[in-house]
Amino acid sequence: MSPPAIILVKPQLGQNIGTAARAMANFGLRELRLVAPRDGWPNPEAVNAASGADWVLEGARVFERVEDALADLHYVLATTARVREMVKPMVTAEHAAGHMHARVRQGQRCGVLFGPERTGLDNDAVALAHAVLRIPVHPDFTSINLAQSVLLIGYEWFRHADETPDTLLETRIAVPAEGADLLRFFEHLEGELDRSGFLRPPEKRPSMVRALRNIFQRIQLTDQDVRTLRGVVSSLTTARQRRENEK
Repeated sequence: MSPPAIILVKPQLGQNIGTAARAMANFGLRELRLVAPRDGWPNPEAVNAASGADWVLEGARVFERVEDALADLHYVLATTARVREMVKPMVTAEHAAGHMHARVRQGQRCGVLFGPERTGLDNDAVALAHAVLRIPVHPDFTSINLAQSVLLIGYEWFRHADETPDTLLETRIAVPAEGADLLRFFEHLEGELDRSGFLRPPEKRPSMVRALRNIFQRIQLTDQDVRTLRGVVSSLTTARQRRENEK
């Protein structure tokens, strides 16, 4: 079974990357993706902190944008401790592990997003995820560090290895859309909405784009859904252009 990718967005310290890699190795998580690490990559402090989990660091892939890091994934979870204004399914690490195991058995690729140590994920990154992953902790002290979060999720993934799969997910046949296909659809739709004047005024455009992307991510579109929706957008665009040319 292919474990989920661990995606660290703008990690600030090499030590934190190294301890996260060590936590990954403890539970068989081997795919590490880094988005714009603050101190660059490779980082000798990460190697020292990994305590021998060198193969995780050696296989790490670096991306400039979150979108690029998610391009080949079918199902993405965003870890966040903050309440967001967007409506999105919320799961615990235990339930997330079960869902990911069922999807991996279908041949899907999964990933878990972690934000910068100080601020966590921003809303644009959370909007690209299918669900929010929350780790239940005592309300009197909710702060946990990056490596602890990775460790808890890795533990649940490892613990669920022999459990009975989720029947509903196991019987699904349709293949979820990859992140790259979703992004191309988003950009296609948003480009046409810009041309039609829907995404106005300019200061509200970012929040409107996040809201639209969040709607489609909640639906968990299949590859066929994306092809159909892009055809719909193209058809509406062609019809509008035809009317404009006839004037």
